[in-house]
Amino acid sequence: MSLVLEQVGITLEGDALIAPFSLSIAPGEIVTLMGPSGSGKSSLLSGLAGLLAPPLAWQGRVLLNGEDLGLVAPARRRLGRLFQDDLLFPHLSVGENLLFGMARGGRALRLARMREALAETGLAGFENRPPHTLSGGQRQRVALMRSLLAQPLAMLLDEPFNKLDAALRSQIRSSTFDLLQARGTPSLLVTHDLADVPPGGRVLKIENGKVKDA
Repeated sequence: MSLVLEQVGITLEGDALIAPFSLSIAPGEIVTLMGPSGSGKSSLLSGLAGLLAPPLAWQGRVLLNGEDLGLVAPARRRLGRLFQDDLLFPHLSVGENLLFGMARGGRALRLARMREALAETGLAGFENRPPHTLSGGQRQRVALMRSLLAQPLAMLLDEPFNKLDAALRSQIRSSTFDLLQARGTPSLLVTHDLADVPPGGRVLKIENGKVKDA
């Protein structure tokens, strides 16, 4: 499963915000895109997801396992997205948050998968806890697993570690990368912090509206 960007770019009222560029992300690879605030990093992820709003405009093609996502409705693109805010539903328990993202199926199987996911992230037994009783790192782990339980074919990471303290940030970052690589999920991470780059990972930067190797 690979994620391929072919001459994708973003314009703002006709002017280039991000000049067209191409990129191929292999299964399990996490490519990092860096740039200052306002450079268009998050807008790029929104464009990939099909959620770019005017006056911004998208150009180019995005292929996921060879399928042109421009021909697929945003809700059916199977792109997971993780933000710096966990965005858990406060009125649902931890387990219900995880079940929300899962495909329909038998109740027993869904419950088993939910409990396996909690165990995988060190949160076994947390299924009935309200989200507000969890620490920031625990909430982010739940948010990650909710995204992965939806079985995305690729992941978009929008500065997901930004609000965590230094020690927790390192732990959650490492576990996130391990999960994505183990599942063979091609991923694009945007950040402004070099510490967030996976060991040995490719790094690109946005500079004066152009994407280039860092």
